Amino acid sequence: MAAASEASILWNPSPERASASRLAAFWNEARRLSARPLENYEQLHRWSTEEPGPFWALVAANCGLRLRVPWTEVVDDAGRMPGARWFSGARLNFAENLLSRSDDAIALISVIEDQAARQMSFAELSRAARGFAAWLGQQGVRSGDVVAALMPNSSETVIAMLGATMIGAVFTSCSPDFGVQGVLDRFGQASPRVLVCSDGYFFKGQKIDIRQRCAEIIAALPSLQAVALVSVCGLDSGGSPSVRSVDFEQCCANSPLAAEDTPDFPFDHPVYIMYSSGTTGLPKCMVQGAGVLLNHLKEHQLHCDLRAGQRIFYYTTCGWMMWNWLVSALASGATLLLFDGNPFYPDPAILWRLAEQHRLSIFGTSARYLAALEQSGTNVAGEFRLHDLQCVLSTGSPLPPERFDFVYHSIKQDVQLSSISGGTDLNGCFALGNPMLPVRRGELQCLGLGMSVEIWDQNGQSVIEQQGELVCTRAFPSMPLHFINDPDGELYRRAYFDVYPGVWRHGDFAEITAHGGLRVSGRSDATLNPGGVRIGTADIYRVAESLAEVEDSVCIGQDWQNDVRVVLFVKLRNGLELNAQLEDRIRRQIRAELSPRHVPTIILQTPEIPYTRNLKKVEIAVRRAVMGLPIPNLEALANPQALLHFQNRPELQA
Repeated sequence: MAAASEASILWNPSPERASASRLAAFWNEARRLSARPLENYEQLHRWSTEEPGPFWALVAANCGLRLRVPWTEVVDDAGRMPGARWFSGARLNFAENLLSRSDDAIALISVIEDQAARQMSFAELSRAARGFAAWLGQQGVRSGDVVAALMPNSSETVIAMLGATMIGAVFTSCSPDFGVQGVLDRFGQASPRVLVCSDGYFFKGQKIDIRQRCAEIIAALPSLQAVALVSVCGLDSGGSPSVRSVDFEQCCANSPLAAEDTPDFPFDHPVYIMYSSGTTGLPKCMVQGAGVLLNHLKEHQLHCDLRAGQRIFYYTTCGWMMWNWLVSALASGATLLLFDGNPFYPDPAILWRLAEQHRLSIFGTSARYLAALEQSGTNVAGEFRLHDLQCVLSTGSPLPPERFDFVYHSIKQDVQLSSISGGTDLNGCFALGNPMLPVRRGELQCLGLGMSVEIWDQNGQSVIEQQGELVCTRAFPSMPLHFINDPDGELYRRAYFDVYPGVWRHGDFAEITAHGGLRVSGRSDATLNPGGVRIGTADIYRVAESLAEVEDSVCIGQDWQNDVRVVLFVKLRNGLELNAQLEDRIRRQIRAELSPRHVPTIILQTPEIPYTRNLKKVEIAVRRAVMGLPIPNLEALANPQALLHFQNRPELQA
C-alpha cells in the first residue's frame, strides 16, 4: 500500500450499508423525537450529550433493554459528577437481559488454543446459569454478596457470571495467569462468598497447573463459604484445592431456578467489581451497575452495527474489561466466540482460521497483537476468506497509522476498522467506530454517543486540533457506583475529579480532529514535558517502530538539569545491535515526522519491553525503575522481569 497522509480516508461505507445500519434507524427515531436539526453526526452527538434524558431513553427502547418496571426519571442531574442518578424507579434482572433468547441458536463457541470448539445454545446456557444460580442460593449467597472467578475465558466463566447476577450477587474475575498476590490484591478487597476456579489453563500447548496457587488463595480469603472447581486441564481431582470445593458441572446440574423466581433489582444495583491495572499501587476496586449493559448495547448496536445472529469475538482474558464488553453482546442476541490461550499458537494465523471457520462479523483485539501479527509476516487476506467480517476493533493502546495500512492491505479491504478508546473505569468507550462514517488513517472515527467528551488545554479551555487532557463534562450511566473501601467517596473523587471538580479527567492525552475524529497520544501521566511543552509518547512509538530494525519501544521523560530529557528504549529485531548509524536514523526520522522537541536525547537498547497483562506499555513503571524507586504491584505486569533491564543503567546516571 502506498504511503498515505494521516487524514486520508481508507474506507467508506457504501450508501446501502450506511442506510441499513442500526445507527441509521436510531438516527431517524432521534430526528422524530427531537426538535433540533440532526443533519450530521456532530449534531446527533451534541443532542445526545445536551439532552441525555431523551437520548438514553431512546437507547434503552431502541436497543432492547428489558425492564420489569419502567423508570420514573431517566436522570436527575447529568451535570452532577459524581452523584447523578439514572433510571430511577426502574427494575430489571441483569442476567435476564443477557439471556435474551431461549432457543437452540448458538450462544457460545468456546475454544482453548488448538483444541476442538465447544458449542452451547442459548437454551443450554440459560439452563446451566439457572442451575448455578440455584446452587449459589443453597450456599447462602444473597443479593449484594460477591462471587469471584479465577478462570480462563471459557463458557463456564460466562455461566458463573450469569448465575451470580441472576440472584443479585456481584461478579468479579481475574485471569488464572495472575500470581497469588495479584489475585489477593483484588479479591482480598472484594471479600467473595464463593470462588469459581479452574485446575489450570493452557498456554502454547502446555497445561499450566494452578491448583496449589488456588489453595493458597482460598486459605487467604476468610470470607469464602464455598468453591466451585472447573476441570479445564483434566488434572487429577485428588489435587482439588479445598475440601470445600464442588465440581462446577454438579453445581450447574441443580434444578434450575425458575424464571418467576428470579428477582429484579434497581438500575443502580451492583453487578460487577472491576479493577484498575494497579501499576502505581493497590488496584482500585470499582463497583458498577446496569448502566454498563446500557452503554454496551449502545456501543455494540449503534457503533459496531451488531445484530442478532451475528458472531462476535474479542481476544481478551477474564482480567480485562473487554471480557465484560464481549459478554454483553449476548443481550443483542449475538453468538460469542470465546478463545483462551496464546494467540500465536500453534501458528500466527490461529485466530483468523477461527474467524473464517466460525464466520465472524466482528473481530476485536489489541493494537499490540496487530503489531505482532504484522511482524510475523502473516497475510490474512491471502490465506482466509472473511466474507462475513464487517468490523475489526482495536484497543489497549493507540493504533498507529501504519497499522491501519496493515489491516487494509493484509486483512481485508472492505472492513470498518474501529480503533476504540475508553477504560475499565467506565467499562466502555469515550471514542469508537461509526458504520456511517469514513475510516481515516490514524484516527478513531468519532466520539461516543452520550459521552460529552472534550479536550482541554493547560488552562482548562476546550480546544480542537490541539493536544490536551481528555475530559468528560457530563455524567453517563456506566460511571462506577462507588469504590470498595471508600465510604466517603474520597478515593472516587480523587481518581477522576481532583484536577477539575465536577468534570471527569480520564488521564488520556488526545486531540479532536477538525472532522470530529480523535487521536490518542498516550496516557497524560506519561506525557513528556521537554522545555515545558507536553508531547505524547504514542507519536514517538509510531515513528520509531516504523523503522524495519525496531520491533518495539518505550519512552520516558527523565528529570535532567532543571528540565526533562527524552529517553527512548528500543527493542531491536533478533540479532541486531544498536549503533551510531541506527541512532542517527531514528533521530532524523522523529525530527522529520514530528518535531525537534520529540527527538530523544538518549536512545538505549533493551531486550524486552514491559507490558501489563492487558498489553499496555508501562512507562511509569519504567521511569520508576530508571530512578531506582520501588515499583508497586508487579503482579499487574505480564513480564515484570523486563524492568530489570532499566535499572542501574550507567548511561542515565548523573
